[in-house]
Amino acid sequence: MWERILVIIRKEFRQTLREKRMRIFLLVPPVTQLMLFGFAVNLDIINSPIAWMDMDRTTESRELLSQFQGSNQFIVKYMPESDMEVRTLLDHGDVQAVVKVLPGFAREIHKGHTASVQVLVDGANSNTAAILMGYCTQVIQAYGQKLRPGPAPLGAIGVPRVWFNPDLLSRNFFVPGVIMNIITMMTLILTAMAIVREREIGTMEQLMVTPIRPIELMLGKTLPFVCIGAVQMTLVTTAALLVFHIPFRGHISTLVFATLIYLMTTLGSGLFLSTISQTQQQALMSSFFFFTPAFMLSGFSFPIRNMPLPVQYLTLLNPMRYFIEILRGIFLKGLGVEALAPQLLALFAIGCVVLFGSAMRFHKRLD
Repeated sequence: MWERILVIIRKEFRQTLREKRMRIFLLVPPVTQLMLFGFAVNLDIINSPIAWMDMDRTTESRELLSQFQGSNQFIVKYMPESDMEVRTLLDHGDVQAVVKVLPGFAREIHKGHTASVQVLVDGANSNTAAILMGYCTQVIQAYGQKLRPGPAPLGAIGVPRVWFNPDLLSRNFFVPGVIMNIITMMTLILTAMAIVREREIGTMEQLMVTPIRPIELMLGKTLPFVCIGAVQMTLVTTAALLVFHIPFRGHISTLVFATLIYLMTTLGSGLFLSTISQTQQQALMSSFFFFTPAFMLSGFSFPIRNMPLPVQYLTLLNPMRYFIEILRGIFLKGLGVEALAPQLLALFAIGCVVLFGSAMRFHKRLD
């Protein structure tokens, strides 16, 4: 049995790697996607253009201005003199925020009262606006604490500490999800197209008249892509650590174990898609049809807790949801198998069901 399986595995590797287009497909898209998400998809606010409108013109207001100028989150590009200029700057998108120091700012400070500073933010992009508003608030509060050192009026002051991602870099949040994205796409598409290719070029009939049994053919067709998935996981993980300096606080054995369990779901899904497709083009389109909603419901960009309740229940059947939680837990939190046991068990259960069901359907199609 295993001799026949090894023959199919060698045949699959040769057939996959001998084509130049396939070699490019295995290397270029993963690297491109990792670089694109790592460098371009970035929610961090750095050197954001703002306008400064000083209606108090005092030493205190100029000190607050220096706090904004000394922060790497802002570049003070304009100093409008009227509300009409402020409106024009925001309408044209020349600045993302306007900080207005209202009259009486210094007088209120000297009286011991709370001095007001108005911040106008362009809310067309709600995520950027919320982050920018938070940065502005931090600078203003830091300046207020500098003016009034000591305890707050109620005798307590909040000192936030950020765990797992102290610098709040969005890259550390996105790159583990990109690794999941790459592994899913590559193994899903390759598995679906490999089996359909045999049927499309007319060699499936030749395989069926040989002594090879359906289970041997299935294993010989899927095991090469386990190896390819493991190699790609190694490459993209190495790139994430060396190029983007993503922290890796977990253990490599936990990552390998979780990856092998996750590959059960992607290979099983690819095997199922191969049974409903007649051509490689159909297999490719079916793969994207399956991948897109699964990706959107994985929690990669949008928190699952913010989705409608029926959709949240639907995500419980999505293996990508569990794998992305596992990757972020291993990379950022250093979690082990004990802490990730619920996600691993759910992933294993889904993988067994998908792989067994797809294998039965594949066996029936061959018979």
